[in-house]
This record gives sequence, C-alpha cells and structure tokens, in this order.
Amino acid sequence: MISTPEYDLSTATWHKSSYSGGSGGDCVEVADAHPDLVPVRDSKVPDGPHLTFRGPVWKAFLTSL
Repeated sequence: MISTPEYDLSTATWHKSSYSGGSGGDCVEVADAHPDLVPVRDSKVPDGPHLTFRGPVWKAFLTSL
C-alpha cells in the first residue's frame, strides 16, 4: 500500500466488485486508468478515505484469494 495525497482521484471512474450483491452490503470499488496503481475504496463511503496499491501488490492479493 502507498500513500496517495499526490494522486487526484476526483475524476476517477470507480467499478464495484462483481461479487457485490444488490442488497447494499459490503462493497469494494476499484478505479482504473491509473498506470501501475489500483485505488480501492468502500462503495458505501465514496467521499471517504481510499487505499492505493501498486499493481503487482494488488495482483498478488487477488491471486492469494
């Protein structure tokens, strides 16, 4: 995980996980179009904090699931 104050995500296009149900439960969103970075946030708190991972770290996380 890296610190993200230098990245402007105000115009990011966020995508909800395909595993998220329509019941408004726990949902994760990721933003694309950021070279080598994967911004992640809680869909229930879109203006809240987010985490940003380097691409290889995110890939390793997904692989481990």
